[in-house]
Amino acid sequence: MKALVTGGGGFLGRYVVRKLIAEGYQVRSISRGKYPILEEMGVECMQGDLQDVAATLKAVSGVDIVFHVAASADMWGSFEKFYTANVQTTLNIIDACKKLGVNKLVYTSSPSVVFPMGDLCGVDESQPYPQEYSANYPHTKAIAEKAVLAANGPDLATTSLRPHLIWGPEDTHIVPLLAERSKTGKLIQIGDGKNLVHLCYVTNAADAHFLAGKSLGPGSKNAGKAYFITDKHEVNLWDWVNHLLTELNLPTVSKSISYKKALFLAGIIETAYKLLPLKGAPRITKFMASNFATSHYFDISASERDFNYIPQVSNEKGLANTIEWYNENF
Repeated sequence: MKALVTGGGGFLGRYVVRKLIAEGYQVRSISRGKYPILEEMGVECMQGDLQDVAATLKAVSGVDIVFHVAASADMWGSFEKFYTANVQTTLNIIDACKKLGVNKLVYTSSPSVVFPMGDLCGVDESQPYPQEYSANYPHTKAIAEKAVLAANGPDLATTSLRPHLIWGPEDTHIVPLLAERSKTGKLIQIGDGKNLVHLCYVTNAADAHFLAGKSLGPGSKNAGKAYFITDKHEVNLWDWVNHLLTELNLPTVSKSISYKKALFLAGIIETAYKLLPLKGAPRITKFMASNFATSHYFDISASERDFNYIPQVSNEKGLANTIEWYNENF
């Protein structure tokens, strides 16, 4: 079995590649940059841009399944930037699969595609897409997910996975962001600190991709469906953050701001960035404030039922692994 993993050099992509290799797959990856770590694993590495139709066709040619992991997950940017990176590349992958007769496509989505800027407590995949989005990332990921699911049919089986807050060793987003803001005194609790969330340890997310791909096929239980992917139990977000910081010997969170005030300030900052325009990204956005202040955890029984996903790494074990990695590398 030969698999293409788009964005194989990224955080989740590397773990998906490792899982597939461990299961006996031949793996090809396409990324814009060079990743010697993938070459050392025996991965067939292609350097190219999925916005390029010819490069996409070349990457998809000769594989049995595509795991489309690559995306722009930045917190800020124009709609056009996110649309090109998240939607157009996905449409190119879908078209390439159809033209070349590849009949399995696993898409990496996000629970943010159904995030209504409020609490999501134990919801399942029947949760509807919101009418409006507060940020371009979830908006474009939702457009891409809808396209992937609509492409499902007798010649191409598709499924969409929604891993939530992926974390673990080699993390390039959550843990480094928390650590950096803690060190500089810029980490502030948003809301009352009672919000519960699901996290997704990175090997659990990679396992889900493998299992979904293994089960996928025309007419399979998971064909044409989206799935939340998380660790087994929800955690109190701010208790979890402070425990992590304590274990890393970093200052815990000592300041807080109300959710209402955070949204107000974020709105002013976003407007300033749009009108002036300012360089870089805002320190806080409405989307970011909502994610830090609200509860969002999910019913993942559908993934267990349809492709036997059961998270293998507990939060406690994941924390131990992550702390060890961080202390060895920072």
